[in-house]
Amino acid sequence: MYSTEIEIKTGGRAVVHDLTRDAERFLSEASAQDGLLHVWVPHATAGLAILETGAGSDDDLLAAVDALLPRDDRWRHQHGSSGHGRDHVLPAFLPPYASVPVLGGVLALGTWQSLCLVDTNVDNPVRRLRLSYLAG
Repeated sequence: MYSTEIEIKTGGRAVVHDLTRDAERFLSEASAQDGLLHVWVPHATAGLAILETGAGSDDDLLAAVDALLPRDDRWRHQHGSSGHGRDHVLPAFLPPYASVPVLGGVLALGTWQSLCLVDTNVDNPVRRLRLSYLAG
């Protein structure tokens, strides 16, 4: 197994951050062949998703999160900015982990798929992620 931690700056707004290039760079450093990439976000307010980016799906995902989990004061968990409790519910819908097959050192993603960090927590602009390559 080869593993490392990376830091992603997400800023002060909700974001879908494409991690695909970071993952590809990591696999190159790991001299990956066939195996599995596992990504873990050790935060209680962020998740991972595999989706198309750049064609509006990333914005649609954030809009869906806002519709499903409104940023208001209905949440019992109320520290931080207004509506922050919903950020703590997010990982139940977008888990803090993802696994992607690696074939010949390349992520086996579909044509339009990207590996993305989804961070709606405006109070925490820096995220750590653990990438692990498990050889087949």
